Amino acid sequence: MSAVVYLFLANLGIGIAFTLLIVSRQAGVKFFRFNAGLAAALIAAALAFRPGEGVAAADVASRGSLTALGVALACLTVYWTIAGRVWAWLRPPLAWTASIAGAVAVVLHGLAAARPVTGPALTALSALSSAAVLGGTCTSMVLGHWYLVLPSLEVSHLQRLVRYHIVTLAVRIVIVAIVLVLAREAPLATGQSLVRYVSSVGGIFFWQRILFGLAAPAVLSYLTWETAKIRSTQSATGILYVDFFTVVVGEMLANYVLLSTGLAV
Repeated sequence: MSAVVYLFLANLGIGIAFTLLIVSRQAGVKFFRFNAGLAAALIAAALAFRPGEGVAAADVASRGSLTALGVALACLTVYWTIAGRVWAWLRPPLAWTASIAGAVAVVLHGLAAARPVTGPALTALSALSSAAVLGGTCTSMVLGHWYLVLPSLEVSHLQRLVRYHIVTLAVRIVIVAIVLVLAREAPLATGQSLVRYVSSVGGIFFWQRILFGLAAPAVLSYLTWETAKIRSTQSATGILYVDFFTVVVGEMLANYVLLSTGLAV
């Protein structure tokens, strides 16, 4: 369980770091400071939950991934500290460094958790798409709420971030579909075939992952986009709260399925 929590918190923190690069500066210093602090706190929590030696799936927290997460944490902490101060010009380089280091950590997580079912490359891409979806959903929700802080903020900024969320979710769905196609004949880590697994009692986690993590967010992201188009930021934010909850549940289950069966869904 510690490995599942570790991967989830790390992916969410890194995903939020990704979004620091695409949100307009018009959102204000406090918005960026809040999100940088949130990302740093999540990564710090991930490091606290890292599985120790002798624990199942402990290999996901390799020395390389922990070092990369440490670099990302340090950059985000400095970013949070200098936001709105004289050294604020350092924010873009710090955000880029944190995102790159975080991406390296996420890829290493995927490589360490890879099984013959999907192979390391596809598992790493799946991990990156997981981080992007989590970060896009979370930051979209926060930005939607930020319109209460800055009512004059243009709605186009929320629309842009919702587009990012939809694109990353679409990529996530495509990767999961490819994984399932490639895994249809290969034995899973449990020794079962894919068909046998999804029709067994244990397959309930797989179906919940598909329902909560992919199907529900697909519908909710579309509804968010439609409400954002008519400039109804409060309605969009309300939908994003539910959207974020479903994505969180789905990605937690995805990590469990990955570590228990080798399916990078």
